[in-house]
Amino acid sequence: MKTERSKQLFARAKRVIPGGVNSPVRAFGSVGGVPRFIERGKGCRVWDVDGNEYIDFVGSWGPLIAGHANPAILKAVRSAMSKGTSFGAPTELEISLAETIRDAVPSIQKLRMVSSGTEATMSALRLARAATGRDRVLKFEGCYHGHVDALLLGAGSGVATLGIPGSPGVPSSYANLTIQAPYNDIEAVRSAFQKWGEQIACIIVEPMAGNMGFVPPVAGFLEALRACCDEYGALLIFDEVITGFRLGWGGAQKHFGVKPDLTCLGKVVGGGLPAAAYGGRGDLMGQIAPEGPVYQAGTLSGNPLAMAAGLATLELLAKPGAYEQLGAVSARITSGLEQLAVEIGVPLCTASAGGIFGFFFHEGPVTNFTEAADAHPARFKRFFSSMLEQGIYLAPSPYECGFASLAHRPRDLNRTLEAAQVALEKAARVR
Repeated sequence: MKTERSKQLFARAKRVIPGGVNSPVRAFGSVGGVPRFIERGKGCRVWDVDGNEYIDFVGSWGPLIAGHANPAILKAVRSAMSKGTSFGAPTELEISLAETIRDAVPSIQKLRMVSSGTEATMSALRLARAATGRDRVLKFEGCYHGHVDALLLGAGSGVATLGIPGSPGVPSSYANLTIQAPYNDIEAVRSAFQKWGEQIACIIVEPMAGNMGFVPPVAGFLEALRACCDEYGALLIFDEVITGFRLGWGGAQKHFGVKPDLTCLGKVVGGGLPAAAYGGRGDLMGQIAPEGPVYQAGTLSGNPLAMAAGLATLELLAKPGAYEQLGAVSARITSGLEQLAVEIGVPLCTASAGGIFGFFFHEGPVTNFTEAADAHPARFKRFFSSMLEQGIYLAPSPYECGFASLAHRPRDLNRTLEAAQVALEKAARVR
């Protein structure tokens, strides 16, 4: 496989962009080799600048649930673009998308559009602190909620602990207001509330974790978080930037029947353009300016091109059978990987739900970040490299999940599993 043009562009990029990329994981740091510079995409495939073709399971890290260059989405964006790209003033498209989201997501009565998932979580935290008059936040090890200072922490211990800064530039005073517990460990959560309960403004959680690999909640975990928040007067925030409209219509909260106070959305709701949202109960959202005193603003919030792309995407997902199709793609990949792993004799565990899937080179089950970190990184690196060389584009990190799209067809999945057999055989030889 030729990579000369990507190598040239990467060298050029590193002279003007930190690390040569505009988001760290794109640099292929954990898998080695040169990142592929993508030139175009269509359906479930992308082509790089060297002319190599790949079946894509990254999907721009989740937003492209309808595939690349979907005709209906392109038509909607072109129509909006012909009228202007941005106004800094309200448009009807904002209302239409907000109404669609409100009608789909059980906990949302009102919502505010922003431009990124990080903005959504940052704003939801500010609102939670204002509404409760408390400062502390409880999050979970291995859950990523954007590069918000209060949420960018180093790994904690096996019990609930106060956070430590996970990046230079994060003040200790910010991190000290954040409590971190292992994902799926409700006893650690209860311990934290027993110690700091009257100071905790909120719990923020990925209802299905997608940033330590794909890790579902154990039975009763989300329900226990709801109960703890109710007992101590804290708010429950679901970060559904990944799961929102990808797990199913209405997201994880509808799937599990647990209603948070606030919800953060992103990725799919922008249809591949920069858009996100946070929303929840009307009394809480009524505290956001200009209706209330909690300030939050954004120059490009509700951008008409992003609103058009998001609306077109949700219209496609609302069609009968869309989520069944996505679930079948994810399940085919994970069941195929598991069967091949057994035949080859390499430890592998998988998980899938809706349009999300993940796997670990680990006996399993994986229920938290500590267990995810015990997976075999060298085997993943060998597997990833082999899949890439065979034209299968996966996330270049063992701590990311895979994304199915409506554009993946049975022939694409068959080709993917053919490549996986070769890649698993290579990974099995890594000790």
